[in-house]
Amino acid sequence: MSRMDMAAVAPEAYQAVLGLEKYVRANVDHTVLELVKLRASMRNGCAFCVDMHSREALAAGEDSRRLFAVAAWREAPFFDERERAALALTDAVTRLGEHGVPDAVWDAAAKVWSEKELADLVMAIATINVWNRVAVTCQTQPPASV
Repeated sequence: MSRMDMAAVAPEAYQAVLGLEKYVRANVDHTVLELVKLRASMRNGCAFCVDMHSREALAAGEDSRRLFAVAAWREAPFFDERERAALALTDAVTRLGEHGVPDAVWDAAAKVWSEKELADLVMAIATINVWNRVAVTCQTQPPASV
């Protein structure tokens, strides 16, 4: 059972985050965006978002093997260089260590993404992390059936 419906209790805050969501949807490649959302949601233990983003990716034609492999993306052969850089950046931004995002992770992403693409990717990672934190804190559950 959910603790709170954030959209109902704080609609202006919810709409602000939704504005970020609309921006990243319009500016980040859809396939990469779904991989990033799924990976961050896995790292954050957000069942609601893992369910939603895996279903959305499947509906958009993503291969189920790639989606399952997001959990072990470093060992999986299914991702190209740009996707790998995005997933590595997602891991680093989602779990900021004492020294932030390592230079090696940033440099690998900057090698394959333009500066604008990288800015949009960072915003996408930040946005899904906000959604994850809201859903986990409010104990938002995935639907029992779809």
